[in-house]
This record gives sequence, C-alpha cells and structure tokens, in this order.
Amino acid sequence: MVDNTLIEMKLKKLEEHLEKENPVLSGIVKSFRELDTVAHQIGFLDENESYTSRVSWWPMISVLGTFSSGKSTFINYHLGKTIQRTGNQAVDDKFTVICYSGDEQTNALPGMALDSDPRFPFYQVSRDVEEIARSGGQRIDSYLQLKTASSEKLRGKILIDSPGFDADKQRTATLGIAKHIIDLSDLVLVFFDARHPEPGAMHDTLEHLVAATIDRADSNKFLYILNQIDITAREDNPEEVVAAWQRSLAQVGLTAGRFYRIYNPDVCMPIDDPNVKERYESKRDADMHDINTRMEQVSTERAYRIVGVLEQAAKDIEFTMIPQLKGWLQRWKQSVLKLDVAVLFALLVAFVIAQQVSGVDFIGMIPKDDVGMGVSAAIAVIALGFIHMKIRGFVAARLRKTIEENTKDEFVRGCLLRAFDKNTSTRPMIFSNPAGWGTGARTGLRNILNTANSYVQKLNDRFTNPSGKKMVETEV
Repeated sequence: MVDNTLIEMKLKKLEEHLEKENPVLSGIVKSFRELDTVAHQIGFLDENESYTSRVSWWPMISVLGTFSSGKSTFINYHLGKTIQRTGNQAVDDKFTVICYSGDEQTNALPGMALDSDPRFPFYQVSRDVEEIARSGGQRIDSYLQLKTASSEKLRGKILIDSPGFDADKQRTATLGIAKHIIDLSDLVLVFFDARHPEPGAMHDTLEHLVAATIDRADSNKFLYILNQIDITAREDNPEEVVAAWQRSLAQVGLTAGRFYRIYNPDVCMPIDDPNVKERYESKRDADMHDINTRMEQVSTERAYRIVGVLEQAAKDIEFTMIPQLKGWLQRWKQSVLKLDVAVLFALLVAFVIAQQVSGVDFIGMIPKDDVGMGVSAAIAVIALGFIHMKIRGFVAARLRKTIEENTKDEFVRGCLLRAFDKNTSTRPMIFSNPAGWGTGARTGLRNILNTANSYVQKLNDRFTNPSGKKMVETEV
C-alpha cells in the first residue's frame, strides 16, 4: 500500500470526485492502489509516485498549434465567451487550463492552483517543471495558469490552450509540459494557420506537433485542423492550400487521418461570391460539427480511457517491464561473475608470481592454530567481498547507461532504472526473480485485469444496450 501522505490525500479526493461525477468508476481507485502496491514492491515507482498521475480524471481537451493559428479565437467562439486574448502575435506564453465555474466573471488563478489540486492533471508537476527549467529558475506560475468560466460547454471538462510552439523562449519547458498534456489528453486539436503558404518553413514545429504522435497507440485522438481557410476564398483555391499542408505533414510521416478546414465566421474575410460563400460555409459547418461532436464525446471516451490506463499498466508490468528488467539483471549477473572469476584468477596469478619472485612462502607465514587460520580466512573473505561489491557497482553503472540509451519511453526508462538500482545495490545475486516479483504480484495483476474487464462491462451497460431491455446495474 502507498504510505505517502500526499498520494493518500490525492487518492481519497479522487474517490470523492468519481463518486459524484461517475459512480460507475467510483471503485477504480482501489484497483489503482493495488497496482501502485505491486509497482512499489518491485521498485518501478518511488514511494511518492502513483499510476493515478498518468491519467486525467476529468475529460481533457488540449488545443495545440503555432502562434497566430487561431487557437484562442477558436476557444472563445466554442465557449461563447471571451476567455483568451487573441491577436496576430504571441499574446500568451503560458499553458492556460480552462474549467467551469458558476461565477459569471472569468477568474484567472496562478499555476500553483493546478499544482496543488490532485483532481487536475498537473498535480505536483512543479517538480518536473523545475527540473526542466532549473537553469532559469522559473516557477510553476511561469508556465501554467488556471482560468474559470461559466460556459456550459465546459461543465465536466477541462480545456487547455497552449502557447505557440514556434517560440524560442522557454522552449524546452514548453515542449516538456506539452508532452505531459498530450499523454493525458482525451482529445488533442492541432491547429495550423492557412495564411502561411509555406508550411515547409515550419518543419521543426511540425516535428514536435506531428512526428511524435503518428505512431502512438492513441493516435486517433489527434485532430489536425487547418484554420482560417477563408483566406483562400478570394482565389478560391482551398484544395491547393490543403495539398501544400498535406505534403508538409507527409514529410514528417503523417500520410493518413482526417484534415479539417475551418474559419471563424465572426472574424472571417468577406466572401462576395454567393456560390463560393455557400460552399465555404457548408464545408466549415460540416467540419465544425464533426469537431464539436468529438469534443462532446470526451466524457464517454475518458471513462474507457481510465480503465484502459489501468489495464495497460498492469499488462506492461508483467509482459514488458518485468521481462526487460529480468534481461538486464541477467546481463548484470553474468558480467559480475565473469569479472569475479577474472579478478580472482588475476589475484592468484599475482600471488604465485610474487611468491616465486620474492622467494617468501606467504602461505607458510599463516599461523597454523585455529585462531590464526580463522583470522586469515576472515580477512580473505572481507577482501574478496569488498572487491565483489566494487565489481557489482562498476558493472551496474555501465549497464545503467545502456538502459538509459536503449529505452526510448521516458516513463518505462525511469521504472527500469529504479528497479534495476534496487536489485543491484545490496540484494544477493542468488535470486532469479526481481525483488517484489512473485506469486503475490502476479495474482495481484491478474485480479486487476479481471476488475478492469468488469468496469468495461459496466460502462458498456451504461452507454450501450443493443437488446433494448432495462439493465440492472451491479457493483464490481
């Protein structure tokens, strides 16, 4: 069980939140507790970490894109309120988390409001931000802010507006937080500006917004949106502009997927030709309808996503991380034993040569009584033990670097390194299984998987009913 007070506080608040917001999932926090217990015993997680931090407990929609691509204008139009500042230049250099409030007045709160509330996906993220921005010393408020609004479209959801990605200021921290946001989001809207006719010049930005997302298992949550397409109405060449962007996206690997074309009717260019205007409006309305539909579905998708995170994490531990950890530990043991033998052989050879060269019978100098023999043996064992521990540490340090270089996923890399350190520090080499991995851990993961299936069935009963019969809800 996780003993850390902050984590316990977070889990209790999550249980209270789910009991009100989605009773079907109210018991899933218990399963996350069990998952944390297994991960802590093995060493995959620190005592102050929890798998609950790897999922957003509120439906979360992120709006990413370049400067002046219309992100903030889209958000204001969608919510029916002026929440975000807009303009052709960069108007905000922070990630803005927007959530519902019954107060008619829009309130802006500092980043610490997000960092200290376990219901938000940025709980205790300041530790990561400080690490990213250590050289600059910026605080969490330099990167995040919370805004509240009374728009009904925000009820039960979180909307995130990002700063532009083609800025150099705080670039490393911005990309680091963006990755955190992308991982937790249920839906990601990626905006591009149709007014820029040469998307190839934005190759670096496209690399960060597109290239890192196309191979993800959840790549279907990304919607690529070409905004302000009304700029093409005068020449009536939207297909050419879209084709240019598609070629640019193809260069970074995106060759499939839906490409939406929209513009804001409140700030669009006048379209004089009625036929052209009708055609542009029809396409815009159809694409906006599809985007809004996806945005409305995030609550349902998020419920399945939480269960999916639980299920996938349990599978990853047993079928991915444990086999990898075993492989690294086996390499470590073999290398240590080889060096032990090599060093012992070298010491014996050196001993024989020294005895022959000096002509001194070192063995004969050892007292023949029991006390003398015991002391000599103890000294030899201590010396060999000291050498063995040094070899263990030397080999572990070298393999640790190899693990860092060969494990691409940041979270998995951290888990493997922590568990590897735990097993190579003082634990005897005679054990074949990693610390904490045994029948109890396997049984615990199987129970978690069975429970996850039960939650899926309950969600199916809630959202689907092919038979049309009235369902009676049962507890997991």
